[in-house]
Amino acid sequence: MSRIELIKGDITKLEVDAIVNAANSSLMGGGGVDGAIHRAGGPAILEACSAIRNAQGGCPPGEAVITTGGKLAAKFVIHTVGPVWNGGGKDEERILGNAYRNSLKLAVDNRIRTIAFPNISTGIYGFPKDKAAVIAINTVKDFLETDFSIEKVVFCCYDQENFDLYSTLIL
Repeated sequence: MSRIELIKGDITKLEVDAIVNAANSSLMGGGGVDGAIHRAGGPAILEACSAIRNAQGGCPPGEAVITTGGKLAAKFVIHTVGPVWNGGGKDEERILGNAYRNSLKLAVDNRIRTIAFPNISTGIYGFPKDKAAVIAINTVKDFLETDFSIEKVVFCCYDQENFDLYSTLIL
């Protein structure tokens, strides 16, 4: 049985141990999935993000931090910052891979068994969806080959275009 699942829907509604937020470096909420997670999870998430920001000054691209899930079904939110696409010459592919990898490492460190990812960096950050899908799936598959504590990784696509791209790569 595969430990990778693909769904089309709203990541804020998923009943998993943790959902991943495609955050910005400030951790203060924003548009897209970031705004949706902050709205659905309530003020506890923003308070936790403020504490992290005060302690370490935000979250650089490719890194990840963890907070409560607030009012979400998920107990935790792992906030990761993907790269802004600048044509591919600024190490964006490696940074995007790191965003997925570091989110998974944080999940393992916090004994998280089920985790859901949105499509990181493909919205206003402009990362080409086809390239991002390959990086996401390959990074997760590589990680799961050596780590067996994570039981399920869900790729949650909000839009049909990403869902179709992922479905051709996963199946």
